[in-house]
Amino acid sequence: MLERCRSWFESAYERLLRREIGAPPTHVAIIQDGNRRYARERGEAASEGHRAGASTTERVLEWCGDLGIEELTLYAFSTENFDRPDEELEPLFDLLAEKLREFADSDRVHQEGVRIHAIGDVDRLPQRVREAVRYAETQTAANDGFRLNVAIAYGGRNELLRAARDVATDVAAGALDPTNVDVAEVESRLYREPVRDVDLIVRTGGDERTSNFLPWHANGNEAAVYFCAPYWPEFSRVDFLRAVRTYESREESWQRTRTDRATALVRAVAEIEVAEARSVARRLRDHLPGGTPDLVAEPSGTEPEPESAD
Repeated sequence: MLERCRSWFESAYERLLRREIGAPPTHVAIIQDGNRRYARERGEAASEGHRAGASTTERVLEWCGDLGIEELTLYAFSTENFDRPDEELEPLFDLLAEKLREFADSDRVHQEGVRIHAIGDVDRLPQRVREAVRYAETQTAANDGFRLNVAIAYGGRNELLRAARDVATDVAAGALDPTNVDVAEVESRLYREPVRDVDLIVRTGGDERTSNFLPWHANGNEAAVYFCAPYWPEFSRVDFLRAVRTYESREESWQRTRTDRATALVRAVAEIEVAEARSVARRLRDHLPGGTPDLVAEPSGTEPEPESAD
């Protein structure tokens, strides 16, 4: 009975959250944290936590489709992860290769028009993972309904450093004019193919940091950030809807703030204009022949008082 009540309440709360969401973000990026801790607390190998997390990834793709989100980036493997022991890395590499191929062959992926794209230093990965990346990208290259970016062997600081070195090298060689270095030029030198600016970053697992994730696309766009406690395998649709609601609430707040600031700016400019007009009027009166100064009235800056009926 208690479980039934809990399920009913969660379902009702989920419907409420969905009704509160109007315009969803275009691009969501997720740091899938907590797979290993999830497995450890259950006395399982880390690979089992990663496998459970892969199931969550499939559900999140469905939720994005339901909300009309157009692009999703998943932080699957960072450059720092290479420091983990081989007995943990090898099963993880196997899982990455397996899931990439599985997604690429999925009927639903093609029905939904999902295009898979890897971002990161892919050349550092084992051959089986590199081949799986190429397979997934090739198999879904013609799809244009939804963009799934897999951040694999990815490090945001390293990405920016590589781009800066590429620009500096071309400038030194005379192949690039420094005055032509703009946003588009830098973006063209980031990891592989460009992605959209990120609107919302979600991190599971309880840590409140973005871990060097998409600094150009997220920080540059001042993306909203949502941190939550559940480990990635436990991440639910309610958690996802809360994250999207956080983004939308912040956007609404920004709109109000921008409107208030614009109104204040207009008022400030108007006050300056009125003050300058009064100053000009006074100078004109001082230079007009006697008897005519009253023809030049100072602007009041307010609406005229209605004439008395008396």
